[in-house]
Amino acid sequence: MAKIVVALGGNALSRDGKATAKDQLEVANQTAKELAKLVAAGHQLVIVHGNGPQIGNI
Repeated sequence: MAKIVVALGGNALSRDGKATAKDQLEVANQTAKELAKLVAAGHQLVIVHGNGPQIGNI
């Protein structure tokens, strides 16, 4: 199967412009479920962080 690079983080974790920790966690959980399907299908994933607004909030 394929090797897939996924950039996750930054604005990809916000939904409808909402960037609260709770909203980002919900999006991350939904995304993880979808990525798990790719792994279950035999794909290899490389997951990198987009380094968006989360870094500025630290």
